[in-house]
Amino acid sequence: MEKKALILLVEDNKMDVALTLDAFREARLTNKIQVAHNGEEALQYLLGEGEFANRKTYPLPSIVLLDLKMPGIDGFEVLRKTKNTDEIKRIPVIILTSSKEEGDRALSYDCGANSYLVKPVSFDGFLEVIKKVMDYWITLNIEPPINGN
Repeated sequence: MEKKALILLVEDNKMDVALTLDAFREARLTNKIQVAHNGEEALQYLLGEGEFANRKTYPLPSIVLLDLKMPGIDGFEVLRKTKNTDEIKRIPVIILTSSKEEGDRALSYDCGANSYLVKPVSFDGFLEVIKKVMDYWITLNIEPPINGN
C-alpha cells in the first residue's frame, strides 16, 4: 500500500520539472509534490523559513529529489546543509542529475546523499527510474524519525 508521502523536487530546469511531474502522473503516483526551483528555495522550504514557515501548509518532505547543477546555491550546498541540520538530517536525499561525473558522485555521497541517480535520456527510461525510486523510497522504505532523536 502506497504511503502518501510528500516529495520535495529541487530542480531549476523547467523542462526537467515538467518531465518529472509527467512521469509521476504516468506512473499514477498520487503523492503530493512540492517543487523548489533553486537551492535557496529548497533550503527555505526544508528549514521552514519565509513563506514556508507554516509546517501545516508546508510539511517536511518524506524524501528530497535533488538536482546538483543549479545557479547560486547548488545541490551540494543544499545537501550539506540538510545533512548538517539536526531537524532534517534524516530526510532521505536522492540525487537526480544528468551528471555522470565520478567527482560529483563521490562528493554527493561524502555530503550524505542516500542515493545517486543519473537521469535517463528517454522518457520511458526516466519513467522507469521514477517508478523504481518511488517503489523503494515511498512504498518499501521505513522512514527514519525526523526530529533528530
